[in-house]
Amino acid sequence: MDIKSFVLQKAKEAKEGARSIASVSSEKKNSALVKMAEALRKKAKELKKANSKDTVAAKKKGLSKAMIDRLTLTDQRIDEMAKGLIEIASLPDPVGEVTKMRKRPNGMMVGKMRVPIGVIGIIYESRPNVTADATGLCLKAGNAVILRGGSEAINSNLAIVNILRRVAKAEGLHEGIVTFINIPEREAIMEMLKLEGIIDLIIPRGGEGLIRAVTENSRIPVLKHYKGVCHVFVDRDADLHMAEEICFNSKVQRPGTCNAMETMLVDAKIAKKFLPSMIKRFKDAKVLLKGCITTRKIDKSLETAKEEDFYAEYLDKILNIKIVKDINDAMDHIAKFSSAHSDSIVTKDYERSMRFLREVDSSAVFVNASTRLNDGFQFGLGAEMGISTDKIHARGPMGLEELTCTKFIVLGSGQLRV
Repeated sequence: MDIKSFVLQKAKEAKEGARSIASVSSEKKNSALVKMAEALRKKAKELKKANSKDTVAAKKKGLSKAMIDRLTLTDQRIDEMAKGLIEIASLPDPVGEVTKMRKRPNGMMVGKMRVPIGVIGIIYESRPNVTADATGLCLKAGNAVILRGGSEAINSNLAIVNILRRVAKAEGLHEGIVTFINIPEREAIMEMLKLEGIIDLIIPRGGEGLIRAVTENSRIPVLKHYKGVCHVFVDRDADLHMAEEICFNSKVQRPGTCNAMETMLVDAKIAKKFLPSMIKRFKDAKVLLKGCITTRKIDKSLETAKEEDFYAEYLDKILNIKIVKDINDAMDHIAKFSSAHSDSIVTKDYERSMRFLREVDSSAVFVNASTRLNDGFQFGLGAEMGISTDKIHARGPMGLEELTCTKFIVLGSGQLRV
């Protein structure tokens, strides 16, 4: 069977699964998720054996240590996958929720009901845990998932999918709710992206290159998680101790994440007081600092920040520092360079904090809090599919509700159009 026919066959199986799972009760879905978690734990040895094939191949290909680490399945990571599925089972089911019912003058009731999207295609790289996380979220939200993981994790992903499908079948669910494209060729992705009318939504998870390639080639709506160029602005009326803690956490706590700060903006009024101790703390933590011309007058040891640096998502211990005139200057900088992911202001001034919330156009905007908090679990959503920087359908952390849509429902008593 050629690649086009194979992908079409898999997608049609997922379509059948989507129709089946859409009407399954919350109790049945939760039971399946818990059984899936148990099966992953029981089959840990089988999963690690499959994973070792991928890690051995990755080492032969010369992949980086960071890439191999993301690829590796340990007992702890398998247990975390299982815990993730159990956590999803414990979350409220959004499917069937009715909202905004209102009575029209003719007596009919009009409202909205939350319903599954249908078939969700997930295209992702490296991390095998995404296979279980994506399956759990899609299943709980009443969707079928068609997975296409990276070629470097194909054995691991296939082993996980086979376990999840066996449980689905044993629980009386359609196996098509978990479908996997086990073809490493890039052509398989291109064929997936043509299947409008069968696949309802594509979610790419990976580097900027993958996301741009998917967006440029897809005939299907794409929910994007672009890069995170995040900012913290230290206002002239900030609590400077709080500001130091927030800035340090935003950059250093886990610098390789999309919600880590890449540029720290400092109000000129407090720059000389705030920056020396802040710079020392970053240097002690081995952060490479790049400063604007004004910042380098305070500390000449900093590298010079060029304009292109302010567009960079470093995902590393590298930080830009820029001194700005005031909040207007700070927001102008954010408007130009931000990727609309996560931006924060540290201030005691109520009016400026409210202006920042209203005028900064990002998926999450913070007052006196670290950008690292832009996360589904931290926001109380439970597990998440990623953080959307789009403005349509979903924005910010994508939890269960973001994997559904709504339809209008009308309750009448014989009303007619006149």
